[in-house]
Formats: sequence, structure tokens, C-alpha cells
Amino acid sequence: MTDTSTPPQPPGRRRPALRRPPALAELGRALGLPAPEGAGPRVRGLTLDSRRVLPGDLYAALPGAHHHGARFAEQARAAGAVAALSDRPLPGLPTLVVPDPRAVLGQLAAHLHEHPSRQLEVYGVTGTNGKTSTTHLLDAGLRAAGRRTGLLSGVQLRTPRWSRPAQRTTPEAPELQEVLAALRAQGATCAAVEVSSHGLALHRVDGTCFRAAVFTNLGSDHLDLHGDEESYFAAKASLFAPQRCALAVVNVDDAHGRRLAAQVATPVVTFSAAGRPGADWRAGEVRADARGTAFRLRGPGTDRRVRLRLLGAHQVDNALGAIAALHARGVEVEAAVRGAEQLAGVPGRLQRVDAGQPFLALVDHVHNVAGQQRLLPFLRGLTGGRLLVVLGATGERDPAKRAPLGRTAAQLADVVVVTDESPHGEDPALLREAVAAGARAAGAARVHVEADRDRALELAVSLAAPGDVLVVGGRGHEGHLVAGGRSRPFDDVARLRAALEELGRS
Repeated sequence: MTDTSTPPQPPGRRRPALRRPPALAELGRALGLPAPEGAGPRVRGLTLDSRRVLPGDLYAALPGAHHHGARFAEQARAAGAVAALSDRPLPGLPTLVVPDPRAVLGQLAAHLHEHPSRQLEVYGVTGTNGKTSTTHLLDAGLRAAGRRTGLLSGVQLRTPRWSRPAQRTTPEAPELQEVLAALRAQGATCAAVEVSSHGLALHRVDGTCFRAAVFTNLGSDHLDLHGDEESYFAAKASLFAPQRCALAVVNVDDAHGRRLAAQVATPVVTFSAAGRPGADWRAGEVRADARGTAFRLRGPGTDRRVRLRLLGAHQVDNALGAIAALHARGVEVEAAVRGAEQLAGVPGRLQRVDAGQPFLALVDHVHNVAGQQRLLPFLRGLTGGRLLVVLGATGERDPAKRAPLGRTAAQLADVVVVTDESPHGEDPALLREAVAAGARAAGAARVHVEADRDRALELAVSLAAPGDVLVVGGRGHEGHLVAGGRSRPFDDVARLRAALEELGRS
């Protein structure tokens, strides 16, 4: 008899009931471990966070940057954990011991939920820039085609019955498989998943089958994790291995994309916003203004105009990738285009903030030099006035890009306001100075430094004149600032709107 009962869950925690909770011995066999004595307890869930343990869980105690998860084994056991996965036995819990527990966590989570991605049409998106927008464009195209969908982006996790903010670009393996299982249980047929290089390198998407995956581009980023650009590219390219992905959809305007298209064993569909003659899908006659982005779409059996509501010529790349992937998997082009044209915006991606001010104000997630080099010239082209940029640098990430962020902003804008983002455990003054030094070295823009992000937004608003363009960069949709181990709510859109409204009252 199958036990499908579900333990009580904390508010906001949604976990699909397992159709067949496996015994610990079965999970051990799935990992190739010697059969333990007896079947062991039945496992009803999986988590690597001791604070999120529910009764019946297997607790994955992983090595961490500051602490080993084994330190919290007693907390997990007290919360109801019945077993553990780790690189060492945990006292009080029967433990599946493997040399690298993170490396098997994705496969284990997929096995626990009976491999939900095998019953879904899962689309993945990876690259340095454009992942979130392309993921949302895929979702919009699927919904326009009448599909019942799920969305797992850096902005939100959404099933047909619920939605919640995303905590990271790609969920940890247990949460990813839980959401895919929830989609299956709720009758969804498709999912669009944003896949970060962290998600690949840290095995979060292991055990997930992708029917198609889009490669957007690759620039220098996340070298704090990967060490060098070659390792960064290898992490991205691993999504397109034949055992993981059935179809690669690749941007061949990007040099790394051309390399990827030439080397992968997976079937490839190519796209080019620059209109490269050899690409399967091409764009031409691109026009981008403050109302949206228009282009001519050419592809197999297709030659038509497209008008996106999304701002910026870079959205042509993202729309091409989404349309190419959907068409390759059997979605009609008209539906894919209709979905793209109906998408009003993506949170934190050139999101307009309007409080009646006489200048254009936007919030964007731009957080690397490649993104700045595409975004800021477009914004410059929207105005005969000045371009003002608010930016900072996130702590504990890629120190080498801090000065270039400031320098590139100052080369392309007239006014740069440097402020805090999330310093995490670093000294925020040193982060600000690194960005500001790069900006000053450019010798072009006026550079201001204001540590407090609220006051920095107020300063930028006070400096803006009629006809100018102001963009707050770096954080986009993110809802919290993290400093010194503490997190506090901070929404750039809401705070910028408040500053604009105050300007209107003054």
C-alpha cells in the first residue's frame, strides 16, 4: 500500500506529496551505495537547509563556504529529519555517505520525485545576459499557444496554482525538483527554466531533462566561482550535453556561441539578431525606441514584422532565441510571436518608473560590463539630454569587474552615482571606492559617491533635468540588501518611485 500522506508544512512552503515515498535503502541503491541492513525509514522530502526541514525529510549536510551542514544535524533531526546525505556519518541519523554529496543531490532529488522533467517539456536558458528575459519570453509564447506552463526564473517561481519570489537564479536541486513535481501534479505540460552557471557548476540542474536550451551570450562574469573565462564557458556549455539536452538553440552573433554551435554533439538551431546569412533565424530592420522594439523576423517558412513592448535592441536576441526554441519544439510561429509581443515587461529589466517626472526613469539588472556596453548606448540614443547612471558592486563576487563597471558607466554616461548594493561580508566603503575609482579614471562623467542607497536615488533624481534618462542599475527586481550577515527589504522600483514622487511635491 502506497503512503501518500503529507506532513504539516510551514506557511509559504509548498511541497508536492510524493506518490511513493521511497525507503532510504532505495535511495542508497540509486546512488550505487552498498545496500544497508534493512530498508530504513521512508523519505518524504529532501532539503539542504536545516531550517527548512519537515517531518520525514532527508537532510543533505553539505560542505559550505563558512560551515559544514553536519554542524546543524541535531537541529535537522529535532525538526523531523529521518535520514541524511553527507560526506561523513551524522550522529542520530542514518546517513548515505558519499565523497561529494552536492554532486549527487540533483539526481537524488529527481529520483525522489520520480523524475518529473521526463513528463514535462522543459526549456532552459543560459548565458551571461538575457537569461531572465528569454525565460519569460519562452513562457509567454507557450501560454499564447495554449500550453499549461510553469516558470522558474531569477524573478519568480510560478505554477498554475501559486507563485512566489525566487531566492536565486536557479533553485537548489531539491527545490527545483519539487517545483517540477508540482507542475506535473497540477497538470502543467511545459516549464521555462533560467539556468545559471552556478546552477550548472553546483549540480542544481542535474537530473533535469531539457527538451531545448537557449544560449544567449557569454561575457566576463562570475569569475569568483569559475576562476577564468574558459571554466565559465565550460560550465555554460555543460547544459548542452546530449544526455541532458535534446536541442541546442544558440546565438551565433556571440563568439562563444559560434564555438558552442560547432562543438556540441546535440542537434543545433542557430539565431542571429545581426542577420548572419547562415543562421537559421535572423533579424533585420531593427528599431528600438522608448515605446518598444521592432524588427523583421526571418526563419524557416517565416518572414514577418515583430513589435515587442520590451525596451532595447538586446531584446531582439532574446525574442529570437525564444521563438527559435519554441518553433523547433512544435509551437507555431504565430503563437510564439504573439506571446512575445504581448509580454509587457520583465520585472527589473528596463522597468519604467513613472511618477509624472519630466525625464525617463528606469530600473535594470545590468551588473556587468557586457550588459552596460549594450544597454547604455541604447539609453543614450533615447534622449538629446543627459544619461545618469546609479550603480554599485555586490560584495563577495568577482572583484576584478568592479573598477571596469565604474569605468564603462562613466565612459557611456554623463553622471554616475556610486552607491552600495549588497556588500555581504565585505567593507562597503572599499566596494564603493573600487567602482568610483574606475569611474573617475574614465575622465568623462561627473562622479558622485553616496553610501546610502535611498539618498543616492534621491541625489540622482535631483540631478536629472527635463529630457534626461536616469537608470538605476545592478539589482533589478531584487528585494533585499544584504550587509554584515543581515538582510533588509529594499526594492529599487519602489524606492525610486518614492524619490520621484517627493520631487513632484517639492
